[in-house]
Amino acid sequence: MKILYITNGIKGAGGLERVLSVKASYLAEQLGHEVHIVVFHKTEDALFYEFSSQIKLHQVAVNGNPFRYVWQYISGIRNMVDMIKPDVISVCDDGLKAFFLPLLLPKIPLVYERHVSKQIAFGANPSWFKKISVSLQLQLMNVLGRYFDKFVVLTHDNLNEWNLPNTVVIPNPLSFYPETQSALANKTVIAVGKHTHQKGFDRLLQSWVQIQQTQPEWILEMYGKFDEQHSLQKLAKQLNIENSVRFFEPDPDIAIRFLSSSVFAFSSRFEGFGMVLIEAMACGVPCVSFDCPCGPSDIIRSGEDGFLVSNHDTDGFTQKLLELIENRELRLKMGAQAKINVKRYLPEVVVKQWDELFKSLAI
Repeated sequence: MKILYITNGIKGAGGLERVLSVKASYLAEQLGHEVHIVVFHKTEDALFYEFSSQIKLHQVAVNGNPFRYVWQYISGIRNMVDMIKPDVISVCDDGLKAFFLPLLLPKIPLVYERHVSKQIAFGANPSWFKKISVSLQLQLMNVLGRYFDKFVVLTHDNLNEWNLPNTVVIPNPLSFYPETQSALANKTVIAVGKHTHQKGFDRLLQSWVQIQQTQPEWILEMYGKFDEQHSLQKLAKQLNIENSVRFFEPDPDIAIRFLSSSVFAFSSRFEGFGMVLIEAMACGVPCVSFDCPCGPSDIIRSGEDGFLVSNHDTDGFTQKLLELIENRELRLKMGAQAKINVKRYLPEVVVKQWDELFKSLAI
């Protein structure tokens, strides 16, 4: 079967790129499909994640003013579809433009993959004008989403965001599952994600103020793309915790960092899924997470393989972190269970669902 993915780009360090590298590579190498990916950046650009050499990459050049950009986008995709002649197309683009593709492409089975929560569109402290503008966009997406053959979301929380009859849930697959697991002996808490309002690292640092007071030997390591608008380094200094917090750029070998950590802190205000949660669990690291929309409640079995805390309950979040920090036996018990429970996200389980979906549509 010929499978065509349409996405903005695959060179970044985000969750969408990581997930697509796993899914597309597995479909090509393990299941024998002919996989094509159309992107809108230069295909010779260095990629943060590894994609199978069996995948065929194609570039559509888009630039200039909005009218020129839209014309190049539409005509470029049409030309690629005519050339490749796919049996099924999967669209991985969270922007509005992708929702018009069912109206613009020939009658080929078309799947839409939603990788983010609707909440991300509003951002932090949106103006009234942005609230109205975004709300209108989302309403239009809800109308256009019906024209896809299937509309795939990542969690059961996401189902409540979309009033569509064609919606199905397929979670993200794990990008790795090490044979070993963390010994949970190092006095290290790890957090992973770009420095944005969404990731809630400001409230994690507020929690760390209390943790440092009772557990001064523990270190918080934070991996993610820096952002001057969300200067966490400056905040750490203001809170007088800069000596116990270490900041690092994104690491493509993040599994190594998980394996040398003892607790994973997930402080997001909202999510599309929570890829780093299942990655930490695959390394046997117990997680403490806010029960934010969308993802953590699907992933963590609270009290068994980690802890879920009511969203915005920073004190509760701090207490659960301290509970794991102070009790190694509890860490070991939860970490071992996390590694078992997270097997339901292995590629051979998740990508099989995609394979079955694609085959059902291509008949």
